Amino acid sequence: MTRADLLISGRVQGVFYRASAQQEAMRLGLMGEIRNLPDGRVEAVVEGPKERIEEFIEWCKRGPPAAEVEHVGVRWSAARGDFRTFMVTR
Repeated sequence: MTRADLLISGRVQGVFYRASAQQEAMRLGLMGEIRNLPDGRVEAVVEGPKERIEEFIEWCKRGPPAAEVEHVGVRWSAARGDFRTFMVTR
């Protein structure tokens, strides 16, 4: 198990990015959270098997149809076991 902290920039707020990412993360069996930041970016923290997280990151680079993703920054670390599911937070 590993953890990735993601910062996603571009047109990613107001386009169902968080809800779509939640569906994708749950489909992949990942745990974590995703939220909008005041500066227009989206932040996600995800834990699970590295291969599944890598699939999630590839999805994040595309996002839902209305999104225009410019950049996905990733910081890897050891999983902490903080999450029981994948949720959208504020």
